[in-house]
Amino acid sequence: MPTRVCCCCSALRPRYKRLVDNIFPEDPKDGLVKADMEKLTFYAVSAPEKLDRIGSYLAERLSRDVVRHRSGYVLIAMEALDQLLMACHSQSIKPFVESFLHMVAKLLESGEPKLQVLGTNSFVKFANIEEDTPSYHRRYDFFVSRFSAMCHSCHSDPEIRTEIRIAGIRGIQGVVRKTVNDELRATIWEPQHMDKIVPSLLFNMQKIEEVDSRIGPPSSPSAADKEENPAVLAENCFRELLGRATFGNMNNAVRPVFAHLDHHKLWDPNEFAVHCFKIIMYSIQAQYSHHVIQEILGHLDARKKDSPRVRAGIIQVLLEAVAIAAKGSIGPTVLEVFNTLLKHLRLSVESEANDLQGGPAGSAALNTASKDNDEKIVQNAIIQTIGFFGSNLPDYQRSEIMMFIMGKVPVFGTTTHTLDISQLGDLGTRRIQIMLLRSLLMVTSGYKAKTIVTALPGSFLDPLLSPSLMEDYELRQLVLEVMHNLMDRHDNRAKLRGIRIIPDVADLKIKREKICRQDTSFMKKNGQQLYRHIYLGCKEEDNVQKNYELLYTSLALITIELANEEVVIDLIRLAIALQDSAIINEDNLPMFHRCGIMALVAAYLNFVSQMIAVPAFCQHVTKVIEIRTMEAPYFLPEHIFRDKCMLPKSLEKHDKNLYFLTNKITESLGGSGYSVERLSVPYVPQVTDEDRLSRRKSIVDTVSIQVDILPNNIPSDDVVSNTEEITFEALKKAIDTSGMEEQEKEKRRLVIEKFQKAPFEEIAAQCESKANLLHDRLAQILELTIRPPPSPSGTLTVTSGHAQYQSVPVYEMKFPDLCVY
Repeated sequence: MPTRVCCCCSALRPRYKRLVDNIFPEDPKDGLVKADMEKLTFYAVSAPEKLDRIGSYLAERLSRDVVRHRSGYVLIAMEALDQLLMACHSQSIKPFVESFLHMVAKLLESGEPKLQVLGTNSFVKFANIEEDTPSYHRRYDFFVSRFSAMCHSCHSDPEIRTEIRIAGIRGIQGVVRKTVNDELRATIWEPQHMDKIVPSLLFNMQKIEEVDSRIGPPSSPSAADKEENPAVLAENCFRELLGRATFGNMNNAVRPVFAHLDHHKLWDPNEFAVHCFKIIMYSIQAQYSHHVIQEILGHLDARKKDSPRVRAGIIQVLLEAVAIAAKGSIGPTVLEVFNTLLKHLRLSVESEANDLQGGPAGSAALNTASKDNDEKIVQNAIIQTIGFFGSNLPDYQRSEIMMFIMGKVPVFGTTTHTLDISQLGDLGTRRIQIMLLRSLLMVTSGYKAKTIVTALPGSFLDPLLSPSLMEDYELRQLVLEVMHNLMDRHDNRAKLRGIRIIPDVADLKIKREKICRQDTSFMKKNGQQLYRHIYLGCKEEDNVQKNYELLYTSLALITIELANEEVVIDLIRLAIALQDSAIINEDNLPMFHRCGIMALVAAYLNFVSQMIAVPAFCQHVTKVIEIRTMEAPYFLPEHIFRDKCMLPKSLEKHDKNLYFLTNKITESLGGSGYSVERLSVPYVPQVTDEDRLSRRKSIVDTVSIQVDILPNNIPSDDVVSNTEEITFEALKKAIDTSGMEEQEKEKRRLVIEKFQKAPFEEIAAQCESKANLLHDRLAQILELTIRPPPSPSGTLTVTSGHAQYQSVPVYEMKFPDLCVY
C-alpha cells in the first residue's frame, strides 16, 4: 500500500504530484485509475513545461516500488508513462524522455523477468515514436549492453529463458530503429556496439533446430512466429540491421559475424555460416556487395594456416556470396577475388605436395592421406568458386579473367607465368597446372563470343596451346576442353560426344552459320598452329580413349565453326597425314595408339564427307569403312575402344583398300569444284621451340629425316607421304651435273605455278617449315664424322647427329630437295 498523506498536506502539494498520486488505486490489482489518468494527460498536454517534473516524480515512485518489490504499482507507473509518451509530442518532452529511460533502465537492472520484459516493452513503444528534433546528448550504450545480455539468458526455466531472449532481441531491434532514425545514428554502428549486437542475434539464430536454407530474399514470417520463436525474430532483426547499413558502416556490421563463426567453430560444418551470409547478401544494398566479398577474402587470408576443412568452409561461403553478387556491382573486387583464390590454390597444392614428399609411415600416413583428401576439398571449392564467379561475369570481364588465369599456368622451360612455383616441385607444378586449367575450363563454360578472334586472341591462344604438348594426358585433355568451350558457339559439342562412325550426320541437326570474314582471317593466321597441335596430340604415347575423343571433337568443331573450302582441304590433308604416321610409325607408338589414330581418322573423314556432301567422297569413305568392318574392325572406333579388342601384329601387310587414298579423295573433290592441288602436298607440322620447352621428343629427332617435296602431276596410290629419304645415291645424283639443266627448268616452272595458284598462307607455312627443317639438318650434317662406308653402296643415314657415308667434301654436297621456295 502506498503511503497516504493527510488532506492538509495534500492541499499543499504541487498539482502534478497530486494528479500522479491519484492514478494509483488503493489496491494495485484494480489497475490504473483511468479517469485520473485522463486528467493527468490533459494537464501534461496543457502545460508541457511540467512534463519533466511529472517524469521525475513518476521515476521516483517507480524506483521506490521496484526496491520494495511492489510489482503491481510498477506496472501502473509504466502504463502511465507509456500513455504520456504517446500523448505528448513537443520539444519539452526531451527531459521527460530522460526520466522515462531512467525508469526503463531500473526495470532492466532488476532480477525479475517480468520487470525486464515490462521495461523492454516500454522501450519498444518509445522506439516507435518519431521525435520532432534530434537528441544530441542521448546515448544507448547501457541498453545495447543490457539487451545483448538478455539475448544470452540462461534461466533454468525454458519458457522464462525464451521470454527473456525474445525481450532482448526486441530491445535490440528497438535500439536499431531508434538510432538509425536519429541524426546521430552513426553511434550505434561503432564497433563496441556491433560486437555485442551481432553476436547476440547470431547466437539466437544458431539455436534453430533445422537451419533455414533459404536462398531467396527475406520472407515474411507470421506474427506468431516473430513473437514466439527467438531464431525467427533474431533473423528478422539481423536482416533489418543490415538493410539499414550504409557505405561507411557496412564493415562494422559484418566483421563480428566472422568473430562469432570463428569462436564457435562454425566453419566446419559450415551450414550456419552459409545461411548467415545468404542473409547478409540478400539484406544489404546491392552496391555494397563487394564490401562483403572483400571481408570474406580478408578472413580467408587471415585463416590460411587453419585446417583444410576450415578454409574449404570459408571458400564455400565465398561461393554463395559470389553467386548472389555476381549479377550486381562487384567490379572493384573481380581481380582481387581471382588473385586471392589462385594464391590459396597454390598454397593448398604446395601443402599437399609437401605432405606427399614427407612420406610418413604407419598411423601418420593415414593422417597425411586424410589431410590430402581435405586439401582436395579446398582445391575443388576454389575451382568451383572461380568457375561460378567467372561464368557469371560480363563477356569483357570474362575475357580478362581468362587471360589472367592463363598467365598463371606454369609451363616447363618458360618464365612467362606469374605464379610462384619455386616450392612446388615437379609433382606440385603438375598439380597446379591441372587445377588452373580446370579453373579456366569453368570460367569458359557457356562463353559465347560472336567471333572466334574474340574468344581465342593470339595472346591467349599461344599460352593455351603450350600445355597441349606436355607429357601429361590430363593436361592435354583440359586444354582441348577449354578450346571446345570457346569454339562451340552453337552448342553442337554434346551432339558430337564420343568418337564413332555416324551413319547419317543430318540426324544430329547440327547448327552452323556462314563463316564470317573475321573467322576466315583467324584460320589463315592460326590454322597451321591448330593443325600442328592436333597432329602432335594424336601421336602422344600416353593417350587414352578420352584424348582421341576430344581430338575428334576438335576436328569436328573446326569443321562446323571455322571451315571454308581451304580449311576443309587442310583438315583432310591433316587426317591423311595422321593415317600415314600411324602406318609408318616413326614414333614407335604401341599398336593400340596406331589403331586409335586410324579409328580417329575414319570417324572424322566420315563426318567431314557428309558435312560437305560430295557424293564421290562419301562413297570412298563409306567403302573403306565397310571393308574395315569386315576385315580390320580394329581400325574403327566402335571396336578399338572396346575392351578386349584384338589388335593386329603389324600394319605393313594390310591391303591398301583399308586405307583412305589421297588420289581417290583428290578425284572426288576435284570433280566437285574443290581446289585439290594442295592435297598432293603431304602435311608436315611446323617445328617451333614449344617442342623442346614441353619436354617431349622433337618431331625432327627421328630415325630418318624426311621432308615434303613438290607435288607430282600424277598423284600416287601409296598411302605413305610423298617424301624422299636422303641416301648416298641421292647425294651422288646431286653431284652429277648431267641432266641438271632440264630438272632445274622443270622445278622453276613448278615453283612459278605454285606461286601463281597456291594461297599465300600455305606458301608462308611451307616456307617456315622448310626453313626450320633446313636449319636442323644442316646443323646435323656439320656434326657428321667421315668414316669409310661398310660397302660400296653405302647410304647416308642421319640419326641423332651421327652418320656413315663415303668421303665427299661437305662443300661439294648439294641438296636440291631442300630449297626454300
